[in-house]
Amino acid sequence: MPRWDPEAKERLRAAALELFAEHGYENATVTQITERAGLTRRTFSRYFADKRDVLFAGSEQVPDAMADAVRRADPALPLFPALLAALVDAGDLFAGLVSHAAQRRAIIASSPELQERERTKLAAVTAAVVEALQERGATESSAKMLAQVGVAIFQTAFERWTEKPEDTDFAAQIQQAAAELAAHLVP
Repeated sequence: MPRWDPEAKERLRAAALELFAEHGYENATVTQITERAGLTRRTFSRYFADKRDVLFAGSEQVPDAMADAVRRADPALPLFPALLAALVDAGDLFAGLVSHAAQRRAIIASSPELQERERTKLAAVTAAVVEALQERGATESSAKMLAQVGVAIFQTAFERWTEKPEDTDFAAQIQQAAAELAAHLVP
């Protein structure tokens, strides 16, 4: 009887990412992933619902993590500075994802199906942040606008940070993206 392998999930993820990069997301199969990882399809099913889930597993936790970060921000801060502080806080939670983020992003960019799933995930994050901002006193309209801007800043900062995580910390990337946006708003 096979024993539980504590590295199985990461082996499956690594095998899937390799195959997606080599053959394209659409052309890689779960069978190929499990064979490359040296594991069974049953083991794959223990960790992932399907091959898309390899790229999105855990993403259901992101909306709550972002909203909770907004709620934890200093209550004395105005809405936008509180949102920026929350983005930094939430970014620290995702630090463990850096090793696969750039590769994941490239795979998602190559597939309309995956792009749609990414947009759905980001919409859920935005909705959760809207709710948290409203709890802090923002009007619905302001909360929606700030949440959309905040998610865009987070995406930009996270993308830049994952390309070169050794060059700067995530907080600096958030501040740089926010400053870049502000520079474009002032004539």
